[in-house]
Amino acid sequence: MLYFSRWKTIGVWAVVLLGLLFAAPNLFSQSVLDKLPDWLPKKQMTLGLDLQGGSHILLKIDQNDLIKDRLNTSRDEIRTLLRDAKIGYTGLSGSGRVVQVRIRDTNQVDAAKEALKSLTAPVSSGLFSGGSVTEMTLDEPEPGLLRFTMTDAGIQYRTSTALAQSIEVVGRRVNELGTTEPIVQRQGNDRILVQVPGLQDPKRLKDILGQTAKLTFQMVDSSMPVQDAINGRPPAGSTVMYSKDDPPVPYLIENRVIVSGENLVDAQATFDSRTNEPVVSFRFDGKGATRFGQATQQNVGKLFAIILDNHVISAPQIREPILGGTGQISGNFTPQSANDLAVLLRAGALPATLTVIEERTVGPGLGQDSIQAGKMSAIVGSVLVVAFMVGAYGFLGWLANLALLANVAMIVAVLSLVGATLTLPGIAGIVLTMGMAVDSNVLIYERIREERRDGRSVLQAFDLGFQRALATILDSNITTLIAAAVLFFLGSGPVRGFAVTLAVGILTTIFTAFTLTRWLSAEWLRRRRPKEVPKGYFRLVPEITSIPFMRVRLQVFIVSILLCVASVGLLATKGLNFGIDFTGGTLIEVRAKSGTADVGDIRQRLSAAGVGETQVQGFGDKSDALIRIGAVTDTGEGEGDAVVKKAQDSLASDYDIRRTELVGPTVSGELAWAAIMGVLAAMGGILIYVWVRFEWQFAIGSIVATINDITLTLGFLVVTQLQFDLSTVAAILTIVGYSLNDTVVIYDRVRENLRRFKKMPLGQLLDLSDNEMLARTTMTSVTTFLALLSLFLLGGEVIRSFVASMLFGVFIGTFSSIFIAAPVLILFHLRPTTQKEMVEQERAAHQLPAK
Repeated sequence: MLYFSRWKTIGVWAVVLLGLLFAAPNLFSQSVLDKLPDWLPKKQMTLGLDLQGGSHILLKIDQNDLIKDRLNTSRDEIRTLLRDAKIGYTGLSGSGRVVQVRIRDTNQVDAAKEALKSLTAPVSSGLFSGGSVTEMTLDEPEPGLLRFTMTDAGIQYRTSTALAQSIEVVGRRVNELGTTEPIVQRQGNDRILVQVPGLQDPKRLKDILGQTAKLTFQMVDSSMPVQDAINGRPPAGSTVMYSKDDPPVPYLIENRVIVSGENLVDAQATFDSRTNEPVVSFRFDGKGATRFGQATQQNVGKLFAIILDNHVISAPQIREPILGGTGQISGNFTPQSANDLAVLLRAGALPATLTVIEERTVGPGLGQDSIQAGKMSAIVGSVLVVAFMVGAYGFLGWLANLALLANVAMIVAVLSLVGATLTLPGIAGIVLTMGMAVDSNVLIYERIREERRDGRSVLQAFDLGFQRALATILDSNITTLIAAAVLFFLGSGPVRGFAVTLAVGILTTIFTAFTLTRWLSAEWLRRRRPKEVPKGYFRLVPEITSIPFMRVRLQVFIVSILLCVASVGLLATKGLNFGIDFTGGTLIEVRAKSGTADVGDIRQRLSAAGVGETQVQGFGDKSDALIRIGAVTDTGEGEGDAVVKKAQDSLASDYDIRRTELVGPTVSGELAWAAIMGVLAAMGGILIYVWVRFEWQFAIGSIVATINDITLTLGFLVVTQLQFDLSTVAAILTIVGYSLNDTVVIYDRVRENLRRFKKMPLGQLLDLSDNEMLARTTMTSVTTFLALLSLFLLGGEVIRSFVASMLFGVFIGTFSSIFIAAPVLILFHLRPTTQKEMVEQERAAHQLPAK
């Protein structure tokens, strides 16, 4: 086990050096990297939005818009087709998903059906089986009444088509902003995910994405004064529209569209040569130029309106025909608003309204603070773990620390190579990995000491220590890996980043423990030929203990059950302090531009702005405050975005907006369901693994201990009223993995002792196993606790509830592994516990008659 061939040695160090080489670019600025030779790696980890600032926005396409547009189009088609066929009709109307028309002469019904058959003809589509879909069906509920109904497949087809068009338009709009590496991708059947890192003005992004940008040029109706149309009824074929001025100016607009935005080929923000005001210059294609030229030629002296999303931007007078296919739009623009309108027009109109149903925005200032907090907590955590390992194991601790350094470098290298995004919880994952990485070394070193106590030589002790710790390390880490996999597939955003770093850390830990640490130990043994295993400067647990854990198992069970019942009772009565991830609503973190944050003043401003159901509290530093706004109504996903705008506008003069999170009611329900499924999936996966690797009693025992840990952790969260959000779910899943890691280590020793001591009563055997693993369990818990403690104290407010949950989980997981998981095996009769039971079992096995 300690022999390394030359090629193995080269392979081990090649991997380690490559890890250091590919991790190194993260230590330098981009300007320094640009000066290095091209053959050197230069790829750095991608920082998440919570570290570099930016916006994560989830948009939902308004299906009702699509249905309404389709009904209007169908109604116009029916009108045109029946008129062309000279078929009289009446009662043409549409509502919901239905358009109906009554044919006046019942003898013409068949002719009408023939004329309208194009509405029910299959539409070619590769998205559905058969390559086509029927958008509308026709039925005749009574003679002469034709009813066209939109099908579910038709609506799905329209939604899918509109979503594809919207992604293209949104992508063009975001790219026009000049941001680096934006992400625009489809999510589900009716959503678009937009992530723009490093964006300095998230509000501008939302304004650009939230506009449909349907541009039309229409004539102003001068047949009657607009005020008369408002007070009475507008003439047929005309509609009253308003400008975006304050106060809005009304216009009477003809419904007929002269030219639409579809005919635009270019739009640029420029300045008017006469007034020097910002304007938008536009250029039509050939068809648009012809239609616009004809309209202006026929209506010289009249007003025409430039309309964007049913609002009049301007209504200039046609002084002379505009025949060149170019023109300009003016209307109290600023340079930025003119540029934004040009961006919208160049990108094209959206086929339907997009509503913001989830938003997570982080200002660059908070991102920089998070990076500093993450760096400091990582440095302090590393120092604590390094110092502890040296103190506990002396020279062997230095070997473990070298392996730990290589481990962290390899994690950073892998994250850089695969292009993974590093988030603040991801930094927490690295720090946690440092605490858990030494667990493998602790297992090996404690096993070496144990073999040495049993009389093996130093060389034999090292060889057997590495050999016999292998299975235990694999079993314990695979359980945590299962939890990380569930987090990745069911999580989102920062939670997924945490899962990636945790999973990568587990894999690199296994590598360094069984290659680098083993090579370093073998080389030291070969060169120094020591007479004794190095000792540390202190021991948390004596070398040999004989604590009667099983003697108090019933008392511990009772206390644990009572605490679990109390936790469930608190959950039912007091309840968790759910974050907006599960309740919906808005969270805004602000920092006073000068002085301290005045909570009372913030409340007063929000109330004056009409923002209801508001909670304001101090947060972290005295200059910071956290605002929580209640969820919008179930009927309006888009209301939350308007609430955020009101709140931000009311505070912008004296406060910097550092972070905004908005979660609509639809998303919050989905996140809650995903969280429940995540915990169940993790427990199910681990149960199957333990069952396969051990026996069913071990699997049931591990699940009992895990349920105990989850219940008590939830009770802790109720008592402390720490916020329960997606990051807390990640913490619970990690606790599940960590607790089972601990449990599996003890179970592995129980299984080994079952083979060694075939006639030892189970209670005595479990006591022996717990005592043999007590030093390892204690050491691992302390190193993990130290790493988490640095995160709790220095990692910042954003992840404090996440880390606090894990600190409690480390404590309760260690407790349950010893006092719950092991004693449960007695309950399930893994082996007879008394001499009488053993004799009866042996007699039954040999079919001996009872005396």
